[in-house]
Amino acid sequence: MTTPVLHRPAVAGSQDAEPHRVGAGVFRPASLLAALPNALKALDPRVMWHNPVMFVVEVGAALTTALCFTDYSAFSVWIAIWLWLTVLFANLADSVAEGRGRAQAASLRAGRDTAVARRLTGDTEEQVPASELRQGDLVVCEAGDTVPGDGEITEGVASVDEAAITGESAPVVRESGGDRSSVTGGTRVLSDRIVVRITADPGKSFVDRMIALVEGSVRSKTPNEIALNILLASLTIVFLLVIMALQPMASFSGSHQSIVVLVSLLVCLIPTTIGALVSAIGVAGMDRLVQRNVLAMSGRAVEAAGDVSTLLLDKTGTITFGNRQASELVVAPGVDMADLASAALDSSMADETPEGRSLVDLCQSRYGAEPSVGDECTFVEFSARTRMSGVDLPSRSIRKGAGSAVTAWVTEHGGQVGRDVMDAVDTIAGSGGTPLLVAELVGERSRVLGVVHLKDVVKPGISERFAELRKMGIRTVMITGDTQLTARSIAAEAGVDDFLAEATPEDKLAYIRQEQTGGRIVAMTGDGTNDAPALAQADVGVAMNSGTTAAKEAGNMVDLDSSPTKLIDIVEIGKQLLITRGALTTFSLANDIAKYFAILPAMFTGVFPGLRALNIMKLATPSSAVLSAVIFNALVIIALIPLAMRGVRYTPSSAAKLLSRNLWIYGLGGLVVPFVGIKLIDLVISLIPGIG
Repeated sequence: MTTPVLHRPAVAGSQDAEPHRVGAGVFRPASLLAALPNALKALDPRVMWHNPVMFVVEVGAALTTALCFTDYSAFSVWIAIWLWLTVLFANLADSVAEGRGRAQAASLRAGRDTAVARRLTGDTEEQVPASELRQGDLVVCEAGDTVPGDGEITEGVASVDEAAITGESAPVVRESGGDRSSVTGGTRVLSDRIVVRITADPGKSFVDRMIALVEGSVRSKTPNEIALNILLASLTIVFLLVIMALQPMASFSGSHQSIVVLVSLLVCLIPTTIGALVSAIGVAGMDRLVQRNVLAMSGRAVEAAGDVSTLLLDKTGTITFGNRQASELVVAPGVDMADLASAALDSSMADETPEGRSLVDLCQSRYGAEPSVGDECTFVEFSARTRMSGVDLPSRSIRKGAGSAVTAWVTEHGGQVGRDVMDAVDTIAGSGGTPLLVAELVGERSRVLGVVHLKDVVKPGISERFAELRKMGIRTVMITGDTQLTARSIAAEAGVDDFLAEATPEDKLAYIRQEQTGGRIVAMTGDGTNDAPALAQADVGVAMNSGTTAAKEAGNMVDLDSSPTKLIDIVEIGKQLLITRGALTTFSLANDIAKYFAILPAMFTGVFPGLRALNIMKLATPSSAVLSAVIFNALVIIALIPLAMRGVRYTPSSAAKLLSRNLWIYGLGGLVVPFVGIKLIDLVISLIPGIG
């Protein structure tokens, strides 16, 4: 296989886009109450041991609780209560993250379980529960029916409401054959009649996979998350050994410490904050994708999106609108623009193609033309043989079509095509556009009125989005089957970094492998069967829900809105996930310093009075200092749950700037906030009898 040749266009200038805010659901206190039952169930040690940091906290809470019965004191009871709350708050973080998808899952499951199918058996129909359908069954769906399962339309065309899956109210057209034949179980047919062949057995449908995702039952830890858990477990072991070695030294110096104080010190020193939130951050990242109507088949794909360095986008439907549109009229010498616009409008009144409708809009909106056709006119439909269309009026005939075809028609009727017209045709073709000639025949005299410029119209704002990606360090590559000339023109106008023209499925696959060999993470979007090999090879393969089953099976994400530019949002969410995890890790490690200044002076000032200088917060007593640190350690988890759910605000910038921002905001914040928080808590608990 030959390596595809990559072309670098002259990138058009673009204005920096306004930073895009990646949204998430608003955090509400009611979410905590709804998640509380699941958080209590997760206190089971068989569940907790999967999170080593919080498992150590739970063991410490159990040990402190046991000591309350053998050596009762108000201090021990308060410590035990707050240690259990620390574990509970950690479980709440996970429960809140997973709980937001359960309502959506319940709605999807209810629709699936109550659906009834009209199964075809020979020439007869029978009504059966949708759960009894098997792969290969044929079902009939008419207006008002719910599609009972994932399938391909084998007969008919219909308007389908996919709001139950995509959240979009606008219906879409689905028809047999081509790339628009796929339908999803749970959607509703609005018009006409279709026959659907079921492509998935019960329990394996698209909706079933979505239910499993939003409930979190199939979410596996990503490599980055596993690495972070290993780091947190290692730090926990190190601090556990430190605490075990501290007691003999304390006893030798005459400052023997109780088990309750040592457990408190251990809990405050190990990275409980990020340990409690790391899993919730991952769940919330996938949940944010679900909120954007993107179904990720694995958490690995979400994280990979955060490291994408090369982004491959189809030209048609992604960068351009997908249909060539009339962009301007060029008049022939001696012809008035109003005459050309009127003739072009009349010749397109019966043209229902996207190009024909765009020409009607152009003539009416920009040039103010009004149709002059009436009941006595005869429309000439376009045919592959004549390559022309038009209209015959009582007084004249108008033709519109390919340059060579219209030129032959004009010449046949005694007219000529001037050099200026042919130069305009060559200029339009040279820019990657499609020229159409408009000519008229009045009596015995024929002439060319002018040229229509058809072009692929680049979507508004797309160049700003690519500029935003460029700030992230992501190179954009446009893939198209167009010629080099057309591809170069569109690429320059859209502002992509590179383009691959005349691309075959093999070329796409070879290019992705070439990028991956260089150590780059590649993302791609596609919707056709010919995109399936490349989608499977890409690190992040986003298939359109409107695409073929082969494309959806090959990708590791499915965009339920079928909006190819959604890939830009996916990259932002992936980066936001990684940044959020890094920011909260920085905060967690930084706030340990304040806990040192709270607990260590409290433990040893009785023996070493000089350590009182380290009590810079002026905490009331050793007992209040230890309890204040433990309470803060628990409350900071609950305070950071909204941030874990929402994600740290992401704006496109370099890695150095992101690191600097994290250190200043979350590093410095992790130092300052605990000093303030512990001091305020100490002022309150110093009033409690037996503590102050």
